[in-house]
Parts: sequence; structure tokens; C-alpha cells
Amino acid sequence: MPLVFLAYLALVAGLALGAALPAGVVLGAVACAAVCACRRDPRNVGLALACAAGMLQTVAARRVDAACRARILRGGRTDAVLEADASPGARVTAAAHGCALALSLTVARGRADAGDVVTVRGTFAPTARGALVRDVSLARTGEHMTIVAMRARAGRTIDAIFGADAPLARALVVADAAAIPRDVRDRFADAGLVHLLSVSGLHVSLVAAALELLLGAMRLSRRTASVAAAVAVAGYVLLIGAPPPAVRAGTMLGAQLASRVLQRPSSPWTFLALGGAVPLLLDPRAVFDVGYQLSVAGMASLVGGRALFRRWIDGLTDPPRGARRTIARELAVSAVASAVTAPVVAWSFGRVSLVAPLSNLVAAPIVAALQPTLFLAVLLAPVRPLALHVAGAARLLLRALDAVARGAADVPHAALAVAPSLGTAVCSAGAGVALLAACAARSRWVRARAAIVAAASLALAAWSPLLAVSGSGEVELHMLDVGQGDAIAVRTPHGHWVLVDAGRVWRGGDAGRATVLPYLRRRGGPLDAFVLSHPHADHVGGAASVLAAMHPRRYLDAAFALGSDVYRASLEAARTSGVAWERVRPGEELRVDGVALRVLAPDSAWTASLDDPNLASVILSVRWRGVRFLLVGDAEAPEERWLVERAAADAALADALRADVLKVAHHGSRTSSTPEFLALVRPRVALVSVGAGNSYGLPNDDVLRRLALGGAEVLRTDRWGTIVVRTDGRAITVDAGGERWSVPPRSTTPDSSRGSSDP
Repeated sequence: MPLVFLAYLALVAGLALGAALPAGVVLGAVACAAVCACRRDPRNVGLALACAAGMLQTVAARRVDAACRARILRGGRTDAVLEADASPGARVTAAAHGCALALSLTVARGRADAGDVVTVRGTFAPTARGALVRDVSLARTGEHMTIVAMRARAGRTIDAIFGADAPLARALVVADAAAIPRDVRDRFADAGLVHLLSVSGLHVSLVAAALELLLGAMRLSRRTASVAAAVAVAGYVLLIGAPPPAVRAGTMLGAQLASRVLQRPSSPWTFLALGGAVPLLLDPRAVFDVGYQLSVAGMASLVGGRALFRRWIDGLTDPPRGARRTIARELAVSAVASAVTAPVVAWSFGRVSLVAPLSNLVAAPIVAALQPTLFLAVLLAPVRPLALHVAGAARLLLRALDAVARGAADVPHAALAVAPSLGTAVCSAGAGVALLAACAARSRWVRARAAIVAAASLALAAWSPLLAVSGSGEVELHMLDVGQGDAIAVRTPHGHWVLVDAGRVWRGGDAGRATVLPYLRRRGGPLDAFVLSHPHADHVGGAASVLAAMHPRRYLDAAFALGSDVYRASLEAARTSGVAWERVRPGEELRVDGVALRVLAPDSAWTASLDDPNLASVILSVRWRGVRFLLVGDAEAPEERWLVERAAADAALADALRADVLKVAHHGSRTSSTPEFLALVRPRVALVSVGAGNSYGLPNDDVLRRLALGGAEVLRTDRWGTIVVRTDGRAITVDAGGERWSVPPRSTTPDSSRGSSDP
């Protein structure tokens, strides 16, 4: 590999270290690296300086972000560029004007269009990426960002001409994958085609090649056609918002064009280093963008795989020719790409595709025809009949691509469900870099050393889960997004888990295997106990898979007599796995790492009189120092009234029912969350586990209104995905939808505006 590419890798390492380490440690490391490098050869000096530059760039970006966030939060207002049309009741994203800060807005007053610069006033709460702003009042400033408006307009055009196929078309044309259904995303991940769902180097290259071919057919010279195509691609990259993968591809195309025009050929590794560095120099945060990582890894695999193929072909006495040669080359490239990108895909999507080399071979010609066709359909939008005609052809290609993904994902054992720890992912990524070095090296000695490094990295990846130290020192409640069902994991300060319910079951799978197991294993730590609220399939469906895989010491539930088949399967899995089953009793307390989990209901006398499992839901109070969570399963009004009546005569029970965080009963159904019960609990945060677009119409509007009027901040998995609530025993923070914010202290006067962010 040329020095410029090694310098690029050093820059990436520096950016990652700068984000992971405290600023003081970074500055000390930069100083040590500079001193050490000066005593070595110039090559090492350059690499050390590149790494130091990356660390300093990240530290500077962190300080700018912190200052910007503090200014906005302190002032309670900011100017922002809207990324979508805004109106009262809408929840939209925006970017702080003149500041790299993401805003999530819940609009109460005012209207504005995508691309408008507006003054935002509201209740600001800091998050990991920026700020969450509730009760927003918008006022137009008169400024307008044309590029943002054009991207939004292109999205609406795609929706109009592609109909049901619009989510895939949006992802491939304007880099908007938000509307792609989860099952489609999972299908593409299983097939090894998930990289196609974001505008990356492949898409930009295809558009550039199509434009160059079209301009060439118009009798323009090759140089003129290339320059015109490069200009058009630059405009396209700006139109879609300049995502890091597209910037990388556009920069590479520009560098290759300059090389051709100036007749100064260079190594493809040099072009890749230039293309990869530009997005990072513009925004160091891009190093953590999954699309950027897949784009760079995929391009590096293309270069390395072709080098490996040429070396292999040169060693054959009778090399393949024609179509056989092309297929062999593409298989070699696809195999290298699958291995190099596997750590990124495993970390981001929780799986490794085993059929990726073959599925990419089949999908490649479809994408080659699809991408320019989609681009042409959008360009022809002003001529609606012609645009619909071209869109019809693109729609057939979209469905063909989806059929390839479906067919590949349906192959038995097409993908392995994995949940790597951070250490495993880093070691696996190191093995991928070593593999690329082995592919690119001309010297056998260098290839041998790279192979040793790759083997050592894989060995460390295999051992790292055993060496990992889990636990954050806080108590965490993870309400997993399992669709229409419940799965709640409580994590102790030392990283142990207690799982309450395990989600639903469906033909051929369950939430335990698909969601719960990968989630817990990625974060590490043993499962100490499994608590089942009641034996309905949307709560116990994934239990057998979890019990068989993680072997908790205890399985606790209310022993409701009328159990389901999946409930009996969970009991059988517990028996064969050596998990001790116990019936819960009110007043019993389970302690794990100092966290107290107290059973409040039901008792055997209450349970014996019932024929509905919901009414026998286990009510569990989780206490850590001064903060309490209340988990109520699918408890309905009769069980709530039973608790309220007992609490009237039992001060200890009344105190135990009071909670800062409430898992709302029965997915927000109107049969639960009675005013008397909520008045007793008085939650600050109310969590609703519910499937998106469910046929039950849950959560119920009246329930949400009661929670909001009581001062609770309402969060739903159908809108936020998995929700994590953390506490150190005093303060409470929430992670949801890629945001993080602190929960305000309990107010003595309920604020009806709180909770309205998620009605």
C-alpha cells in the first residue's frame, strides 16, 4: 500500500481515538507521538502526524459542539434549517444554523417548509447528538436553504411516482432510508446487500458512468463528457445532502478525472485515500457513519480483491477466460468485500451473511441498470407521463432486486445472528485491514506478516468477550423494540441482567432469538433471572430461545393455570437448561448487585379466581437508591383497582407503587392505566411498548392524555425504537431514537406540555 493510504488509516485511527479518549489524554498522546516520531524515519513521522492531526481535529470538533450546545440550551432559542415540512403536531428534524448540532423538534405552533431557516423557541433538553426541543414555536426568518428544499422536493416526487416502492427508491436516490420497513432492511442484511440501501460510491459511480455514456453518445469528446459528468455528479451529491459516502465517491471520481486529463496515472489506493480523507476533513464525525465505513471498506475490497485475483491468475497455467474470468474475478472481489465489511455489518445489523458473495454477484447487474433508471425517472418528473413510464421500468428492477434479497435471505443458514462486543468488533476490523494488506502486498514476506496479524486479530476477537468488563456503575432499563409485545431488560451496576418478558413469536422465529439475544450479548454480562409477567404469546414467545441460550439461574412467574403452548415450551426449555422455576409471591424481593426487585402482585388467591392472564400480570418494583421503576405487564383495570384498594390500607405498598418510571400496562390500552392508579404511581417517564401500525389502535389517546396531564414524559417504541433509561440513583437520563437527554426533576405542579412530544 502506498504511504498516502497508510497516512489515511492513521488519520482514521486518530479520529477514533480522539472521540474515545478525554481531551487531556489526547493532547498528551499527541505530544508523545510527536516526540517519538521525530527520532524515527520520515515515514513514521508522517504517520504519527496524521494520527495526531486526527485526534486534534476530533478534540476541536468536540469543543465546538459543546460550546454550541451550551449556548443554545442556555438561550432557549436558536435558528435552524428544517429538514422536512413542519406544522403543529409534527415531529421533525432540523440542523442548528451555523452549528453542527442536530435538533429533534416537536412543533406546537407555526408552519414552515423544508429548507426554511426558522427561529426555534421551546423547551430544550440536551441529547447525545444535539437537543430535543418540546413545545416548539416556529417563526420564519426569511432565509431559505435551496439544497435542503430540493432534496425534500425530490423525496416527495419519488413518493408520487413510485407509490409503494418509494421507500427503496428514496434510499437509492436521495439517501433517505428512514421509511424502509424493518423486515426489508433485515432481509437485505441477511442477503449481504444492506450496503445497497444507502447512496454510496457504487451508486454515484453508476450515475457518473451513465451520464458519461449518454454524453458520449451525443458526440462529445471523452474529456468533455467526463468533465460534464463530474460536474453533474457534484451537483447530485450536493442535492442529496452530501452524505459522507457520496462525498467520498465524488472526490474519487474527480481525482481520477484529473489524473486522466493530466495524464498522470496513480495508484487506486491513492484515489481511495483522497476520497476517504475529504469527508473526514469536512466533518470528523463522519468516521462513525455506517454508510461511510461500508463505502470505504467496499472500495478498498474492490481494489484489494482485484489485486488478489490478478496475482492468482498470473500463477495459473491455464487461466479462465471470457465469462468464466469475469465471474471468477467478481466472486473473488465479493468474497474479500464480505470478509472486510463483516465487522461493520455485524456491529450495525447484528448478523453476518454467508451468501453475500453470491447474492452480490446476482444483484450487481440489476443495480447497474436500476440506479441510472431511477435517476432518469426523477429528472423527468416535470414531464409526468414520461416519468411514470421510466418509473415503471425502474419499479420492475426494484422488485427484482428485492426478489434477489428475499431469495438469498431464504437460503437455509444464509446469515449468522451475531452480537459482537466493542472489543470483538475492533479486533475483527483489524483482521480486515490485515487482509487488505495481504491482498495488496507484492512481497511474500509482507503477505506472510499480514496473514499473521490477521490470525492474531481474529484470535483476540474470539477471546475478547471473555476479557470484557461489563457494567456502567448505573442501573439501566432497556425497553427493547420487539414490535407488538414486551421485552424489558434491567441491567445492574456490574453488568448483570434481569429480563422481564421476551417478546412475541411467529412462524419460523421469535423475538428472543431475533432481538433479545443479540442485544444482550452485544453488551455482555450474564442473565441472572427471567421474570414472565403473564403467559400471552407476545410476552413469552421468545422465552424458550433466551432460556436455552443464556441459562439464567431463575425463572419466575405467577403460575397462571391456563398457559399457552409457547408458555409450556418456555417451561420445557427451563427444565432442559437447568433453570430453576419459581412462583412469585407478593412481598418477595430479588436482589442483584444491590438492585432490589420487589414483587407487588399477584397473590395466589387473586390468581385462582381469574380466567384472563392479563389480570394476573406480575407487578414488579425495581429500586436503586432513590429511583424506582414500576413494571406492570398487561395488568388491566381490575388488577389496578385491587392494588389501589390494598395500598389504601398498606402504606408500604402505596410507597412501593410510587415510581419515577412506569412501563405502561397493556401497550397503552384503554383497559388499563386508570386515573386512580396513575395518581398513585405519579410517573415522571411513561414507557409504551407497542408495534408500529398495529391493528389494535394502540396506544389509546385517552391513556396518553392522562399520562401527559399527570406530568409524565411519554415515550413509545413504535416512534423511538428501543428506549434506554439510566440512573445513578438520583438523576435519570433517557436514550432513544439516537438522542440522549436528562429527565427534569418531579414537578409539584403537573405540566400539561410534558409528554405531548409523543402523543
